[in-house]
Amino acid sequence: MPQTPPTTDLTHRLVPSPAGRIHLVERGTGPLVLLVHGFPESWYSWRHQLPALAAAGYRVAAIDVRGYGRSSRPAAVDAYRMRELVADNVAVVEALGEESAVVIGHDWGSPIAANSALLRPDVFRAVGLLSVPYAPRGGPRPSEVFAGMGGDEEFYVSYFQEPGRAEAEIEPEVRGWLAGIYAALSAGTMPGPELPDPHFITRGRTMRERFPAERLPAWLSEGDLDVYAGEFERTGLSGGLNRYRNMDRDWEDLAEYDGAPITQPSLFVGGGLDASTTWMGDAIKAYPDTLPGLVGSHILEDCGHWIQQERPEEINRLLVDWLNSLPA
Repeated sequence: MPQTPPTTDLTHRLVPSPAGRIHLVERGTGPLVLLVHGFPESWYSWRHQLPALAAAGYRVAAIDVRGYGRSSRPAAVDAYRMRELVADNVAVVEALGEESAVVIGHDWGSPIAANSALLRPDVFRAVGLLSVPYAPRGGPRPSEVFAGMGGDEEFYVSYFQEPGRAEAEIEPEVRGWLAGIYAALSAGTMPGPELPDPHFITRGRTMRERFPAERLPAWLSEGDLDVYAGEFERTGLSGGLNRYRNMDRDWEDLAEYDGAPITQPSLFVGGGLDASTTWMGDAIKAYPDTLPGLVGSHILEDCGHWIQQERPEEINRLLVDWLNSLPA
């Protein structure tokens, strides 16, 4: 089981951004590395990487994405479109007094990092993607694609679309729902292939009905869960869910980048048991065209979705080796 590292020697800061403010946690000195979390997480999901990357000679800043933690939570749903999140990342780099950074993201943080590199190559000199492969903008409207995925069931991204609907399921008992989704997508606790897929919902029912009951994954201690639950009990889930509610807007906003490759040096690491890796296998195969600067692509066997928490030592080694290979 990964041991939770001490967090007392980390520096917490609030910096101005188009969202209002972004909360970040930093450690170390050297070239800047920006870490961007996914759903439903926070800066804390990088707790194993902050000391490791700092010890390797980097200044590491893990943010709370807008809508999460101590960062601003705009009320408008369309405030969570991709261009706004990229602008927040640029503002963080500037607020830290830097001209450029390497950006690394996990889950939703992966496309946020990818689009940061795509839209602002002048700021983001390299990009690392964990769990969710890069797939350029293109194809039909996303909501139409997701609506067709479930058949008699409802795909979770479609389930998240209506403001207030998923919140009504999650917010009455945040801690249990978080424990369930973490377990449902982790190696060792995820449902077997003979059980209903937790990415889909029986129409008219709830997502949590397919989560494992009363089992925490090995990487998650009760104390870790307390941290996550405490944040979401305070903030609610709308800020995080609003990212899903902007996928059609992103498709429209980024039309000029249809099919665009990311040319900076890049890294991808996925989990062998993660649906994001298997469903998006074609995106990984397309990397010679879509990520021509790819330095390494790795699949960790017997690993689920929460990759940098499930396998922190391997992720730290891959990230440090990649960072050390980048041009100064």
